[in-house]
Order: sequence, then structure tokens, then C-alpha cells
Amino acid sequence: MNDAHEERLQRFGRAGLYLVTSRLLSRGRTTPEIVRAALAAGVRLIQLREKELCARDLVALGREIRRMTADAGALLIVNDRVDAALEIRADGVHLGQEDLPVAAARRLAPDLIIGASTHSAEEAHAAVEAGASYVNIGPLFPTRSKEWGGTFLGIDGLRRIAGSLSIPFTVMGGIRKEHIPDLVAAGARTVAVVTAVTAADDPQRAAAELLASIASEADRAGAGIAGPQGGAP
Repeated sequence: MNDAHEERLQRFGRAGLYLVTSRLLSRGRTTPEIVRAALAAGVRLIQLREKELCARDLVALGREIRRMTADAGALLIVNDRVDAALEIRADGVHLGQEDLPVAAARRLAPDLIIGASTHSAEEAHAAVEAGASYVNIGPLFPTRSKEWGGTFLGIDGLRRIAGSLSIPFTVMGGIRKEHIPDLVAAGARTVAVVTAVTAADDPQRAAAELLASIASEADRAGAGIAGPQGGAP
């Protein structure tokens, strides 16, 4: 790993809340509107996840979101598409089990944060071996943002997988504010959400409250992370 990657990964580890976008789950609001609200709340880690967009439209939207995140000093991760991430000069890419393999993505983009969705200890360890920067553990709970026919991992599944990892991890899947204490107690420090922010009555307030809860619980656990960074109500 090089210096650019390590600097990005250090910022990633301080973020606390990881907003994943979905215009289809934003109650009629645009993705830029949701991102603007999240950035105002202090969110500094955004994943652009708009699976229904063609490559041309994804890149056009990505350029707009890249400008917004760059101005706020936030990291931008692109879901699935290494080519789009490189084109818009994003900070990273997040890959599913059916996307480009992590090792191939690392060869193409050595500077980028590369995340991998994992649903078991075996998948998580394979991603580590392939050169992932972080793995996502999930889905933990029932969720509207992902079609899933497997077993939801829950807190016990999170503990089983997280305890054996040597790289950072995120958690995702149906997470709400009330889950934060148990997630942090199980070792989570970076919590990814979609509808907890995108479908909230007030996305900015929802993001600020989630950030504050993660920071508070992490402090209680003796592993402080960044809290809200201005603009939060």
C-alpha cells in the first residue's frame, strides 16, 4: 500500500458514519440533496450507490458529488464501478461478491480504498488476502436497500467475523440509531446506513444524531472517533 492509500484509510477510520446513497429510497429527494444534508451534519464518508444508473449518468452524478465531497473534505467511495471511481477521481470503490475481484481492482487502482462486501468469515478472510482495504460485514438486520435471501448476521454474527479480522471493517444492513450501542460494543467503529438518513424526515438531523451516538459510544468504549464537524443542528 502507498502513502496516498494510507492517508485515505486513516481518514476513513475517523469517519464514524458511512452514508450510502440511494435516490430510490430518498422519498423523492435527489442524491445531491441528501449528500448536501449529510455533509452539513458532519458526515465525512459517502458511498455513491445508484445501481440503476447507466455508466454515463453515474459519472455525471459522480462528478457533482465529487465536487461536493471535495469541498467538504469528505471521502467519496463509488459502489461497484472501478472505472467510474477512477474517472471522477473518487477516493475508493466498494465491490460486491459478484463485482470485479478485489485483487484485480487493486492492480488497476493502487491508490484507492477498496472495500468488499462480505457475508461470512470465509468471504471476509478471502477479501483480506486479496488486498482489500476494509470489509463490510452484513447484512446485519432486515433492510430495504438490499435483496437478500440468506441469514441476517445480527450482533452475534458480527462478533464472530470481526474478532478475526486484521483490517478495518464496516457494518451495514437495517441499522438504526438504537442499534449503535450494541454495534460499538461488538467492535464496530464505522457504521454504514442508507434509509436511516435518506428516508428520514430530516436527513441532516438524522445524520447528526447518528454521528453523535457513534462518537459517544466509541468514547465510552475507549476508542474515540470523530463526532459531528460543524453544521449539525
